Amino acid sequence: MAIKEIVTPDLGGAQDVTVIEVLVKPGDTIQKDASIVTLESDKATLDVPAEDAGIVKEIKIKVGDKVSTGSVLLTLEAAGEAKDESAKKKVEPVKQPEKAAEKAAPKQEPIKETQPEQPVLTGTLQSTSDIHAGPGVRRFARELGVNLAMISGSGPKQRIMKEDVQTFVKTQLTQVQPSSGGLSLPALPQIDFSKFGVTEQQVLSRIKKISGKNLQRNWMMIPHVTQFGEADITTLEEFRQSQKAELEKQKIKLTPLVFIMKAVIASLKAFPHFNASLDPSGETLILKKYFNLGVAVDTPDGLVVPVIRDVDKKGLTELAKELAQVSEKARNKQLAPGDMQGGCFSISSLGGIGGTAFTPIINYPEVAILGVSKTSYKPVYQDGEFVPRLMLPLSLSYDHRVIDGAEGARFIMHLSNMLSDIRNLLL
Repeated sequence: MAIKEIVTPDLGGAQDVTVIEVLVKPGDTIQKDASIVTLESDKATLDVPAEDAGIVKEIKIKVGDKVSTGSVLLTLEAAGEAKDESAKKKVEPVKQPEKAAEKAAPKQEPIKETQPEQPVLTGTLQSTSDIHAGPGVRRFARELGVNLAMISGSGPKQRIMKEDVQTFVKTQLTQVQPSSGGLSLPALPQIDFSKFGVTEQQVLSRIKKISGKNLQRNWMMIPHVTQFGEADITTLEEFRQSQKAELEKQKIKLTPLVFIMKAVIASLKAFPHFNASLDPSGETLILKKYFNLGVAVDTPDGLVVPVIRDVDKKGLTELAKELAQVSEKARNKQLAPGDMQGGCFSISSLGGIGGTAFTPIINYPEVAILGVSKTSYKPVYQDGEFVPRLMLPLSLSYDHRVIDGAEGARFIMHLSNMLSDIRNLLL
């Protein structure tokens, strides 16, 4: 009987590459070039193929081991040279994906009605040694916490493709009941706080109950990224103060937020992906040709976000009047449902309270939101000397499925430029 060692192929100089999956076990009959282990470096994932066909005798490595070029992975009884009858038989491939799928779950569809209402995407994964999938797909599934044994492949010989994993996850999520919170997470423990001291119960306001569920859904379902920046609004503030007294005679309060709204519109026009929504399939972007801004208003019962429509068509004083009226309606609980619909982009301003930065949560179905913090004077180096400038902190959260980091940075830089010289808003 001829026993051959199967070793790690040339890894191009990489050392101590991690074994992340062992795809065969002792006794398996494999074909030449069949995948036997999966390795992962800091740059790539790859399947190692068998150099010969035969019967696996002994596995020399395990998941988590480090290997390099030439490391022994397993021993193999060569198919053509074994003396017993089993070695003379026609070599069978490692369990085919269709057979493995039938054995693991006969006639199983990606999602069955007999499964729990709350789909399980994460948890202890079953062995995937019999699953027909490439290393990139295996890595993608691991990152999402998906068990490949639950997926039917659409590729050649039922090979699982990346699109199959994406479709599986989308289907699972669309079947989640609203009460599940969007993902199958472990329940929070029930704690009797009275054991530790005196307590008092206070029922959440209706606004907080409703907004809380929406915020939880948005935070969990949208991949948030927040870009921070600053805008020099020294000149803007000087202009605002010069107009303040005259406008107050007309009972118009010209706040910095009005200027920020106009600057946001200019940036939305320059970067249309921010003035958009992602359709439920996640494959089509709906670009909007109108410009409605949601503005968060702090009320005694919680935060509400009324929408100011057609901001691009209104001047500063008109916007100032409307903003004051809408804010008053919000505080007096006079907003109708339609007053909080149709927004394209939201602004949450905490400048009147304080803070230097925060991470605002995107208001679905929008794809971005701007957070504004309290201004402060900072020394800025100009013309060979430090001069005091009034700086406005900005926090831009965006949906990373739609907007990448470079575009997010460009948007906030454009917005900062708009605010630093209000003459830009006239262009």
